[in-house]
Amino acid sequence: MSSVLRSRSAAPLFASALALFVALLAAPAIAEAPDAAPVETPIENEAPAAPESAAPPKADADAEAAEPAKPEADAPKQPKMKNMRIVYLGKEYEEPLPLSYAEKPIPDKGIQGARLMLKEANQAGNFVGHSFELIEAIVPEDGDVVAKAKEALANGERFFIADLEPDDLLAVADLPDAKDAIILNIRSSATKLRQEECRDNVFHIIPDYAMRADALAQYLIWKKWPEWFVIRRDTEEDRDFLEQVKRAARFGGKVVEDHIYALPPGARNLDSGHQQIQQQMPMETESAPDHDVVWVINSDDDFGDYLMYRTYTPRPVVGTQGLQATAWDKSYTESGAMHFQNAIPRLAERPPVERDYTAWLGFRSLSESAMKSGKVAPKAVKRYMLSDQFRLEAFKGQALSFRDWDHQMRQPIILGGGTRVPVSTSPQDGFLHPINLTDTLGFDKAESKCKFK
Repeated sequence: MSSVLRSRSAAPLFASALALFVALLAAPAIAEAPDAAPVETPIENEAPAAPESAAPPKADADAEAAEPAKPEADAPKQPKMKNMRIVYLGKEYEEPLPLSYAEKPIPDKGIQGARLMLKEANQAGNFVGHSFELIEAIVPEDGDVVAKAKEALANGERFFIADLEPDDLLAVADLPDAKDAIILNIRSSATKLRQEECRDNVFHIIPDYAMRADALAQYLIWKKWPEWFVIRRDTEEDRDFLEQVKRAARFGGKVVEDHIYALPPGARNLDSGHQQIQQQMPMETESAPDHDVVWVINSDDDFGDYLMYRTYTPRPVVGTQGLQATAWDKSYTESGAMHFQNAIPRLAERPPVERDYTAWLGFRSLSESAMKSGKVAPKAVKRYMLSDQFRLEAFKGQALSFRDWDHQMRQPIILGGGTRVPVSTSPQDGFLHPINLTDTLGFDKAESKCKFK
């Protein structure tokens, strides 16, 4: 009986020894597989292990929360911003002083409009992947603007806002490296720049004398004031404007006399100045033939304003003083224009002038072309600017565009200049054109003398 009990008590010991032997044999295999889960000897009466789908222990969950998030490999990359650099190329020319000492000279005409549009273009471009830079390259009066242009071109710049007089503008446009550039004329109204001296790389934002003369002439014919007495100085600009006034007579007008004003202006800083002028103006206009309007041409702004209310016969005054044809006027408030009228004073601490607007419009022409075409290469931008898709909103009540035959910007012309509210806007009702009414202002395609160089 005792031997049987000893056999039964030895059985568990034998089983344990056998299990240990099997475990020792399996040990090398486990060592060769380090990623395998550890083998645990099951303990009798232990609860079964939780299935794999069960929630992990809290410690593992905290570890996952502490681990930094990994970037998503498949997340779309932000597109690279397309950058356009625009050079404001100018020169500090000597400009006529204001006729009145109460009127302060404005040394920063133009550049303030470009600075305003830089801010607006970047605000809009941020949404469509475009950015813009403004490089201000303004040389002193005795500086070499052509050398400045060469430097910019050598640095790869190809977009220019040109605040230049005609000779300097042509010298820059004719540089070999400027052949593929886009140069926007915001300053000169010289007719020759759109005619015999036109350049393929130059676009004209500012109206020329032909557009200005036509805008005034249409209004005068509409008013049935067809006879014009011209009084002028004899500068190159004044002779140019005179030729365009004579051309504008094709609408039904007539220049009854071309009179050169040669007397010195009154001594405006003396008490006797107004008395001198009050005597001069009636004398200068007394012998004029019958006329409906006095058309003054005085680019130097040294006598034109004196004509108003002082002519021998009571007549309205138009031209470079009096009622003027302008791209922008301080009295203009239509079609959202108050945005610009308010923005320039905030930036420049002065009212806007025409050149601020043409600079703003030039920058806008380039930035809009880049954003809407999606391209910043000069050839692509130029192609878009001359296409039917180019329609520029600019507070004029209609979209602006460029004429492909002389690169002049089409735009309505404001008739104002010396009034608290605009007098009118040209083209006038009744002056028709088969394609575009604004092509009644200036040289139409059939009469253009432009042969691009």
